[in-house]
Amino acid sequence: MSRVSAPCLLDRWTEENNAIVDKWKKHCDRGDAITREQGLTLLKWCYVESHKLLQKIQGVLAVPAHVQLELTVVYNCCLFSFSQTQLTEAEHLLTHSLERALGAVGCDRPPPNPPVFWCMVLKSLGSTPSLRSCALHLLCLSWALWLSTCRLGHIQELQEELQSLSEGLGAVEVAVERSAVRPAVLVHPRDLKDLLLICTVIAQGAELLCEGRCSEALTVLQRDPSPLAPRELLAQIHTLTGLCLSRTGRPHSAMQCYRKALETDVRCVCALHQSILVYRQLGNTQAEIQALRLLHSVLIMPPATQPAVAPPIICPASLLPGQSLSSLLSVPSPLSVLHSLAQKCVLHGSVSEGVEHYLDLLAALQSDHQLSQGFSEAPSLPRLPELYLEAGSSLLTAQRPTDCLALCDEVISMTLELLPERLLLEEPMEASVPGSPDKLGLGQDRLGVVLWSGAAYLLQAHCYSHLKDWKQAVTHYTRCINLLMKVSVKQKGCVKQELGVRTLQRLKGLALAGRGISFTHRDQKRESLRDLQLSLQAAPGCASAGLWLTEVLWRLGRRQEAAAFWEKSQSSSTAPSLEGVPLYLLDPQTGPSLDLTDLQRRVEEFINAQHS
Repeated sequence: MSRVSAPCLLDRWTEENNAIVDKWKKHCDRGDAITREQGLTLLKWCYVESHKLLQKIQGVLAVPAHVQLELTVVYNCCLFSFSQTQLTEAEHLLTHSLERALGAVGCDRPPPNPPVFWCMVLKSLGSTPSLRSCALHLLCLSWALWLSTCRLGHIQELQEELQSLSEGLGAVEVAVERSAVRPAVLVHPRDLKDLLLICTVIAQGAELLCEGRCSEALTVLQRDPSPLAPRELLAQIHTLTGLCLSRTGRPHSAMQCYRKALETDVRCVCALHQSILVYRQLGNTQAEIQALRLLHSVLIMPPATQPAVAPPIICPASLLPGQSLSSLLSVPSPLSVLHSLAQKCVLHGSVSEGVEHYLDLLAALQSDHQLSQGFSEAPSLPRLPELYLEAGSSLLTAQRPTDCLALCDEVISMTLELLPERLLLEEPMEASVPGSPDKLGLGQDRLGVVLWSGAAYLLQAHCYSHLKDWKQAVTHYTRCINLLMKVSVKQKGCVKQELGVRTLQRLKGLALAGRGISFTHRDQKRESLRDLQLSLQAAPGCASAGLWLTEVLWRLGRRQEAAAFWEKSQSSSTAPSLEGVPLYLLDPQTGPSLDLTDLQRRVEEFINAQHS
């Protein structure tokens, strides 16, 4: 290496640096004058040229007169490396150049520990205003690299030095302004510092929130951000603050934060999603449905067209790559939101709207070729047969039994070849039968296959009951019961299996009750009595089975038993828990109904006569 001292060489390198920076800044100022592809090509060219320049500068020995130029070029080089996601390269350039700078001013090589390293750099280069300016610029870059690689510990260790950047950058600017023409920088360090401050608040708050330290997260998130911070980031802070408040039992305060987030950035769909969860928690169903409609409409909107210019050198997304933030700000897929909306509408009185949403959901899954996968598009969606059954149940509730029958036929056909001859439930759950045709990937859930097929027969039987075709109703209820009798429960233990067994019992109870009611309309009272009693054994608390059992006992002339059962059922205040019960296994809202008032009058007259 040779020692270069010619001023003309220093000037030439400065001009090269400034030409690269000016070329990029002119592109940013021109906006739509060139295409995005041209902008990316230019960015790549600037990246290559800045590195060539740095290689020339570092090809000679470092001397104090060259240090300011070298560190400024390193600052620009690292920013260009950052834009190309070459973070390891940027970190290496930064460390190597600072070691050269320390050597040029006669200081020893610092240890690799970041806090010690930077304390030594700031102390050694701080006496010269121009070098202190460069050191602070590169400290901003290190800060950006730590954020981008989720090393929040380094930021915490150097918190005091980073907080003093604002004063330090202001002081050195005044000192350097009086000097001669200096090398240009790609991004003003003050702008970079403001972006880093708010991104650090978001990253630290998200980390604490995921660790369950909500109070500490709230303290971090309530630091005053820069008024010039991007609206997107301010909205994220409001959203995370709302999450803290929601998790500490303050849902109304959380809602205020979510509103602020949406007022700050209307594209903050995470705030809208979180507000839906709060409405659900508060039991405000109508507000939840309205918010679900809005969220779905926002999610299916076509994405905004990308700007013609290349993306900024450093964008917030590159500074906030952490899984903690991603999980907190995640939003369900449009299909998941549509499913939630359909369910809520059906369960809370807007059945026609719910049906349309279910049909839209099935159409979207078919158009996306999801049928071949067996799973729905999003993990939060039920399996495909369950979606068909939910849609079928909704169609029946909307007085469309023919359409319900057609959807149930689809479920029966897709599960027919997967049904086991017998199924013994024990831990661990049995896998699918080797060699069985399983194009939908459903065979791994053998109990599920039985339940889905059984539920399809149950819904079809409900349809025939609605149509008053009692013979077909009995046939389909019987098919459902026969299918369920193939399942034996030997041992229970795991939560998933327990839920499956509860669903099995619920399905069996509904099928027996339905067949018993159908037998009643066929004047087969003894068969009806048998099934209704078995129904209450399988699924205690089934209201319709209890009422019809009283009616059948009365018709059989067993009025004492009818009255006793009536009094027992009326005195029971414990309603069966329907938690986790699928939509299609709720009590049917259509079909044969019983004149409860007339039954009550007859029974009470009998009881009063007995007591008189």
